[in-house]
Amino acid sequence: MARKSKKPLDLSLLINSKQGTLAYIKDKTNSLSILTNIVRHTCPDLPQEVWHIANFTNKSVVIKVSSSVWGQRLQFERMKINQQLVVATNGQYTQIEIKVSPFRNTFRTTETSKSANLVSAASTLSEKTAIELRSIAQNAPKGLKEKLEKLAQHANKQ
Repeated sequence: MARKSKKPLDLSLLINSKQGTLAYIKDKTNSLSILTNIVRHTCPDLPQEVWHIANFTNKSVVIKVSSSVWGQRLQFERMKINQQLVVATNGQYTQIEIKVSPFRNTFRTTETSKSANLVSAASTLSEKTAIELRSIAQNAPKGLKEKLEKLAQHANKQ
């Protein structure tokens, strides 16, 4: 049996090729960075957290924003961004779609988990804390006094 040559392959040929999956990914990545720069320069007041490029389809680019207000801001500059994109990508992408995706923000999910932790903490009230709340309630105004006593009642339920 003949031995196979162990000559190393030059992988830069794959990256620099004009066809294949790597070339497609490279073109898409370049277009993504070009569009990102175009949007940043066209709308410098647009925070990076409120928008992202969601997808490249045939000849269109989908940009998702977290609020309809920011979507409207992009709509005002849509034609300018589109013209620059067509020039920069040599006509590969000619349309821009702007979609609002309000629940993309992670801030809201952390807010709900914090409120759930507060509810569980309120339900585990010690007797010592209840006594202190009642002593504070003695010198408090009427409305605050009622609320403090109601809060102290949670310790008795356990």
